[in-house]
Amino acid sequence: MPSTSIPVPSRRRALLAAAGLLATGLPPQAFAAPATPARKVLLVVRVEGKSLPIDQKIQQHLQARGHAVTLHSQYAPVEAALDVDLVILSSTIRSHDLLGAYRHVPVPLLTWENDLLDDLAMAGKRADVDFGSVEKQRYVWLVNAPHPMAAGLPAGVVDVYEKQATMAWGRPGLGATTIATLHGQPEKAAIFGYEKGATMDYESLAPARRVMFFLDNETFPNLSAAGLKLFDAAVDWALQAH
Repeated sequence: MPSTSIPVPSRRRALLAAAGLLATGLPPQAFAAPATPARKVLLVVRVEGKSLPIDQKIQQHLQARGHAVTLHSQYAPVEAALDVDLVILSSTIRSHDLLGAYRHVPVPLLTWENDLLDDLAMAGKRADVDFGSVEKQRYVWLVNAPHPMAAGLPAGVVDVYEKQATMAWGRPGLGATTIATLHGQPEKAAIFGYEKGATMDYESLAPARRVMFFLDNETFPNLSAAGLKLFDAAVDWALQAH
């Protein structure tokens, strides 16, 4: 009579496999999948500025999300950016000292310093026309809900601050993707981004992803739940390209 192959039940196979692992003498955690390495973020700040505690809150928030975040003085060498996955330029820096120092770094970059947008070629050169800020603002108009930077929020008015505060804005070049504008001021983009290679202003091409967010020096703790989702989505989108 020909021999008949009898399938080993799945549970028994699992037990046999486990026994094989135990026979190695190694603990079960030795066979766990390797952890995803933390993404490295360079947070460029004015170390001696009065708003440093706010930058430290941002650092702690990003670290809680699994990123390795280094606070970096704006006066320290720019070359440190070449060894990270994302550069963030805080608005606590002195913009007239930093200028376009990070303009050409081939690493994704996010900023909320509107005075740097012209130096980074992310907007035109006219203050209060191509970039600026408004006081006592609380809402943005989400115009591109399908985009990942919209954080899954529906299109329309979004309450991004717990209370009214200053909000930065810019008028990006033609290659930008605008995610949100100031409420009632559609010509002023509150959140926008450029893909690597997209045309920014002055016919400059983005060396890597570039993102503008609407924060001011000390408004990060004032973000609403929706505002914080948008912030995290902006960081995540920039990091996805690196």
